[in-house]
Amino acid sequence: MVLIWTQFGVKHKNVNVKCKVRVMHRGDSSGSSSSAESTKSEPETPCLAIKPTGKDFYKVLGVIPESNEDEIKKAYRKMALKFHPDKNSDADAEDKFKEIAEAYEILTDPKKRSIYDQFGEEGLKSGVSTAGQGNVSRHNVPTDPHATFSSFFHGSEHFDIFFGNDNDSEEELFNPFRRFPFSHVGDGGLRRGQRRLQGDEVVHDLLVTLDEVMQGCTKHVKITRSRLNPDGRSLRSEEKLLNVVVKKGWKAGTKITFPREGDETPNNTPADITFILRDKEHAQYKRDGSNIVYTATITLKEALCGCTVNVPTLDNRMMPLPCSDVIKPGAVRRLRGEGLPMPKSPSQRGDLVVEFQVVFPDRIPPQSREIIKHSLAQC
Repeated sequence: MVLIWTQFGVKHKNVNVKCKVRVMHRGDSSGSSSSAESTKSEPETPCLAIKPTGKDFYKVLGVIPESNEDEIKKAYRKMALKFHPDKNSDADAEDKFKEIAEAYEILTDPKKRSIYDQFGEEGLKSGVSTAGQGNVSRHNVPTDPHATFSSFFHGSEHFDIFFGNDNDSEEELFNPFRRFPFSHVGDGGLRRGQRRLQGDEVVHDLLVTLDEVMQGCTKHVKITRSRLNPDGRSLRSEEKLLNVVVKKGWKAGTKITFPREGDETPNNTPADITFILRDKEHAQYKRDGSNIVYTATITLKEALCGCTVNVPTLDNRMMPLPCSDVIKPGAVRRLRGEGLPMPKSPSQRGDLVVEFQVVFPDRIPPQSREIIKHSLAQC
């Protein structure tokens, strides 16, 4: 009687499997030295390659088994955009889209990829494990291809571009679906044939002091906004700190816009947030463009007889302003270059405008009245 003992070695990635065959006659001792010598002398005979069964996920993505993660991601991006059912009208586009997502999920997971490389798709389904990895759960839960797609593009500008408006901005030049409306947003979202429009602009007033306009500043504004989760359906609330840069001399009404930093919904891409500069009321000055206006209050005697008015400046200096002529109520004097920086030329400054307010006495004694009449007779 003849016994045949075989030893197989299985290896994937297109390497032929080799096997050893030893013929033993009844009565032979498998442990004898003669048998051992016979075994060593027998050449290894190549056999047919044994390949793991199931889908070839490398072929699905159009990559080779030696591809790294970046190459796999690049391939997924290209294939997912090509076969997305909202762009591709082929009958098998939906199935192909699902298969691409499944391949991506497996090949970008180190544990699943290791099992797949050794045992194929059936190894994943049966839950086998490799050395040092312990138990691995079975891969029998269907992949949601649209959740995979949303997760892949979310967190980068590509996600917003994909759902964005159809315009000619620089970002839209990289939008592969500019000509194709997106429909898969989920329950209660957009219907087929509709595209996500950008949400309404969110506008906030931003108060700034004259000192901040004088020096320039950065205002730190914390906002709370709604953002879409990777599943493309549910929302989360998150906080973000926006750094609003106010440059020297910027005028009230200046708009500072943060594109796509506002709320996002399943039906709308993130809205823009715009801050509009508003001047905070100052105790001493009023603003008039790049000029600041200071009101100096003087008595009737000072208005008629002359005086020197000390005018405070924005940088805490006192500027003496001599007035030798008669000062009428509402008269104006200017201190050149003591105003705010000019927006387009910050090295130049506007004026500090001094507006006079004359305080009249409630009554004049009779003797003083006669003196005044005599003094003003020729006026």
